Amino acid sequence: MQRITTEALAKQFIDEQIAALKEQIGDSKVLLALSGGVDSSVTAALLIKAIGKNLVCVHVNHGLLRKGESEQVIKVFRDQLGAELIYVDAVDRFLDKLAGVSDPEQKRHIIGKEFIDVFAEEAAKLDGIKFLGQGTIYPDILESKDGIKAHHNVGGLPPELNFELVEPVKLLYKDEVRIVGTALGLPDSMVYRQPFPGPGLGVRCTGAITRDRLEALREADAILREEFAANGLADKVWQYFTIVPDYKSTGIKDGKRTYDWPVIIRAVNTRDAVTATVPELPFALLQHIVARITSEVPGVNRVLWDLTPKPTATIEWE
Repeated sequence: MQRITTEALAKQFIDEQIAALKEQIGDSKVLLALSGGVDSSVTAALLIKAIGKNLVCVHVNHGLLRKGESEQVIKVFRDQLGAELIYVDAVDRFLDKLAGVSDPEQKRHIIGKEFIDVFAEEAAKLDGIKFLGQGTIYPDILESKDGIKAHHNVGGLPPELNFELVEPVKLLYKDEVRIVGTALGLPDSMVYRQPFPGPGLGVRCTGAITRDRLEALREADAILREEFAANGLADKVWQYFTIVPDYKSTGIKDGKRTYDWPVIIRAVNTRDAVTATVPELPFALLQHIVARITSEVPGVNRVLWDLTPKPTATIEWE
């Protein structure tokens, strides 16, 4: 397939996908996992154009979202775009299943299975649901196929659910998805939103997830995003986020010894998420972010910066 590099090619892709979706779905309904990220948002917009009210969006709060994320998704999709949106509070359900699990692939599989189970339960409450919409993109398929890491939206659908998959952007790279989103008329705040993995903070709270460490991760991530926005970096750095690993180090706070977690900051630039480089950032800004995180986030006494490109590293840690 020809790479989408212009708005004209994006509009051609949109027309072709709308026709293909109408043919595939007919008068049936589609249940879409709507995280609010770029991929699921563009998928939702395509499906709305193709089938309108036969799209039912489900937003699952699994407790692994960024600060204020669920509230933002509800505001944009339900209040502004008028989508039929079902909100599911599954925080305890997910975190209870993940308790004590440290292996990253096992975490991904647990999160993926719970997602599918939630969708099955919501589908059982509705009539005419035959399809499951997913914002799978091509790098997800490549990484799963090559055994680099599992993606909950690749090959995770059990046959007994009798859902047929709808994946209109599965052959696109991230930069192509953004061009299509712009051509669909989605706002820049949505199209150029920070990429976010399906398992959410579950793969950034490395090791066995605990609620206190997860909250430290969420707060540190919010500070990082706030500072990048305030310093004009939000649209210049492709992706930036924090990781809080499952180990501690000695530090000093208020003249006393501490034994707390480090926060690791990851910032990368890329076009297609297949390779990535690390941008140079102002050192004064780095120092300011370190000062804010170590003073404002409970349980943290150290900040580290990941300077590794992809390859050899992947963008996410797990």
